[in-house]
Amino acid sequence: MGTELTKNDVAWAKLFDHYRILQQVKDRGLCEITATQINEYREARLMTKFDHRINLPRLFKENELAILPISRGSYAISHFDAYMNFEVSSNSDIVSASLPTHISSITVDDITSEALALNCAYTAGIMADFLEDEGLLPTVSGRMSSDIFSYRIRHTKSGQLVALSVTNSQIEIDGGYEGFRQLAIVEAKSFLSEDFLVRQLYYPYRLWTGKVTKQVTPVFMVYSNRIYHLYEYSFDSTAITLT
Repeated sequence: MGTELTKNDVAWAKLFDHYRILQQVKDRGLCEITATQINEYREARLMTKFDHRINLPRLFKENELAILPISRGSYAISHFDAYMNFEVSSNSDIVSASLPTHISSITVDDITSEALALNCAYTAGIMADFLEDEGLLPTVSGRMSSDIFSYRIRHTKSGQLVALSVTNSQIEIDGGYEGFRQLAIVEAKSFLSEDFLVRQLYYPYRLWTGKVTKQVTPVFMVYSNRIYHLYEYSFDSTAITLT
């Protein structure tokens, strides 16, 4: 028996047929679609955010497609290399950390959300130790607009970099910490996975590199089974290419 279709699978199948999405991608290189069009079949907010490859609808997986926001109400679909695999290192040492003794409102037994995991990581000095910046203080977080920028992303079929323009797309920063030499932008998750959606770090990175003169440091943080997994990345300033 095959895998049961999800509501997203069914709705996207109708959208692919109605708007001839595969043909548009073949003819034009990408398909632009609006939230209004997506809402005809299912709420766009449920149909457009896939944090990991495994979450992608069936037709996206079968055709090696990804979807990226290009404005507050529109998206681009194409063969975008939009996900980054986590590197697994067998040589990583686990470093112990603890909360200050005068803190009683949060404990390691009560980390039930990504927000709490971030608070604990900051309060226990994990962020400062990882980023080697003792001056870190929490600053920006929450939803905001991306402003206007252009970038290039690898096309998985051709291997070439293709251009996209973004105009005031909504972004969300789980945690922002500014220190003496940098602004760290953190994307937080509460479970381990094989990959992540790169634009969750890249769009905030592009926004804040245009607002501050300090280095902007993208960080992906996973808290699972009482262990923090922290990954620091750097970007080409005009392309989604990670190092």
